[in-house]
Amino acid sequence: MYRKRFDGMDCSIARALDEVGEWWTLLIVRECTQGSRRFDEFQSGLGIARNVLTARLERLTELEILERFPIAERANTFGYRLTAKGRDLYPVLVALMQWGDKWLAPDGKPHIKLVEHASGRPVEKLEVRGADGQPLGYQDVRFAAGPGATKKTRDVIGNRNGRVLRDQAEDES
Repeated sequence: MYRKRFDGMDCSIARALDEVGEWWTLLIVRECTQGSRRFDEFQSGLGIARNVLTARLERLTELEILERFPIAERANTFGYRLTAKGRDLYPVLVALMQWGDKWLAPDGKPHIKLVEHASGRPVEKLEVRGADGQPLGYQDVRFAAGPGATKKTRDVIGNRNGRVLRDQAEDES
């Protein structure tokens, strides 16, 4: 089946989804954050077909999200671990988990709590915050052109800001 590619779009979200938007990808990254390293651990933890897992591990390695490393206690066996690029996906996983806990947990009771290891305190909810620490929603944030902005991007920014920020003012009246 043909899959649309987003790597040419002027949108960081679309380009990120091009790399990690397929569900097995983030589930493999999740398994890495839970200590899985070997092919058989990924397969048993996810119940994923061998051919699909092989393809996803190869792709994640090509994208430098995972790296292969030799497993010392098993001759001629390699494991997989997150690279810095892969570890930077951890907040994405936490945000998805927190969203799922809020909206999808059976009876509103999440199965897992995240707790800071050193202090034992619960991890705070991830939020977009302003310089003063106040939570911000999408209607509180204005887009501005970045250093890589094209004319098309600038047009999208102007259109988005005009619609979203204006709608907020209308919503409040």
